[in-house]
Amino acid sequence: MGYLPIYVAMDGLPCVVVGGGAIAARKAAQLLAAGAIVTVISPRLGPELAAMAQAAAIVHHARKFAPGDLRGFDFAFAATDDDGAQREIFSEARVLGVMLNVADAPELCDFIVPAIVRRGDLQIAVSTSGASPAIAARVRRELEERLGYEYAITLRLMRAARAYLFANDPGLDSRAKKLTALAESNLIERLRDKDRAGVERLLTAYLGAGLDALAVDTGDWFQGAPHAVARGR
Repeated sequence: MGYLPIYVAMDGLPCVVVGGGAIAARKAAQLLAAGAIVTVISPRLGPELAAMAQAAAIVHHARKFAPGDLRGFDFAFAATDDDGAQREIFSEARVLGVMLNVADAPELCDFIVPAIVRRGDLQIAVSTSGASPAIAARVRRELEERLGYEYAITLRLMRAARAYLFANDPGLDSRAKKLTALAESNLIERLRDKDRAGVERLLTAYLGAGLDALAVDTGDWFQGAPHAVARGR
């Protein structure tokens, strides 16, 4: 089975998760993080989903799946222990044209959800095309160990650099060359070492402006405080 890796803009999209356990909770959390509007259908909720419902982060229908429940949704996620219900959800998704992901049943999926490494705006998707989610998770962990939070700070700087050049350099080719040169410099290494002076030198050399001119928020990065790492799934 072939897959096309894509990133979908989920902000404001209505999505439904059928199931109340840990896998359903993980799907709901991922959808919420992407800005989706999430409805969960399940007679019972595990502690994570119950907390989301209590905080009104999700809409909860406390019952089993019923015909018509997928109507009005763009994406659906089935994560139940009932094979019959999974098949019923699959059949309805086909009729209504709703994109469906079924936990641990790639043959019923319109799409699969990869393991994700996140470092701020950097997202790396890892997929085994449904062959082994456990291997995808292992590769994700290996990448997480290799790629530190300096990549998130780098992308904050690159976004600010792009905005600065759009405001101060009218030349399309000139902007592209400067941004490419900065990206290919040792900016990441200087950030990994928390070398503020080195970062300032690079920005000045490639952009003609330093951190203050870019007005980028680096938090307490250069003070060496520990940073939490958002784990992918």
